[in-house]
Amino acid sequence: MGARILVIEDNPVNLELMTYLLQAWQHEVVTARNGDEGLALARARRPDLVICDIQLPGVDGYEVARRLRADAALSGVPLVAVTAYAMVGDHDKAIAAGFDLHVPKPIDPAAFMSQLQGLLPGRASAPTPHETPPQDPGQAVPEALRAPRRPCVLLTVDDGPVNVEYKTDLFQAAGYELVATRGVQEALRVLRSRAVDLVVSDVVMPEGGGFELLRLLRAEPATRDLPFIFLTASARDDSSRERGLALGADDYLIRPLPAEQLLAHIRRCLLQGHAPRT
Repeated sequence: MGARILVIEDNPVNLELMTYLLQAWQHEVVTARNGDEGLALARARRPDLVICDIQLPGVDGYEVARRLRADAALSGVPLVAVTAYAMVGDHDKAIAAGFDLHVPKPIDPAAFMSQLQGLLPGRASAPTPHETPPQDPGQAVPEALRAPRRPCVLLTVDDGPVNVEYKTDLFQAAGYELVATRGVQEALRVLRSRAVDLVVSDVVMPEGGGFELLRLLRAEPATRDLPFIFLTASARDDSSRERGLALGADDYLIRPLPAEQLLAHIRRCLLQGHAPRT
């Protein structure tokens, strides 16, 4: 049984990725976009641990820590500071404000989760990809969400390096072999050289986006029936979704999306295969 973890982060992409990471380790995640909301949720939901960005609008992370430490009901909750712009003295300042741990970004997922577990005494450790035997990395997530067979190869197409890092961690935790590419041309080169079971692609990318990639794949006999999922945070409108599905996508998913839902969509698509629209 994982912990209930409150994440206070105003950057939506960072918040989504942290949520992915924590849910991959089977923790319950509660999210807040600013300090005031985070304090209110801490009092209402009583988390087992709080992860807080330092650079927040209004009430910053340091003040969040001071107020939590001054609250008798929450003073014992472990606090973790995460910051993208670590400066000399930031660690000492975070500890002085009441944080138990200060972690500069970018984080190392396995090391970060190990550090969090050290702040949760008395709570059984949730299974992690790092603790799983190399031949069975999917034990980190429930059986119903794991890769339906081995080997099972996912090709991701995404030009955001942080997105790529966290998708890699999530998909490998579920037992998939992952090939990460940064754009259309790189993805096409991979598909010409090796077998892939499913493509998970962003929509908006430089030098040709996901729609163009899908059009090219559906035009080729070798990839015409390759399962294909769009996963996007920017092309959220109905017309983009309708265009993607009309081109032959098997699913069109909008981020932020809970990790378990994303894995369920991927598993279902692999089990069903691509069904050409008539």
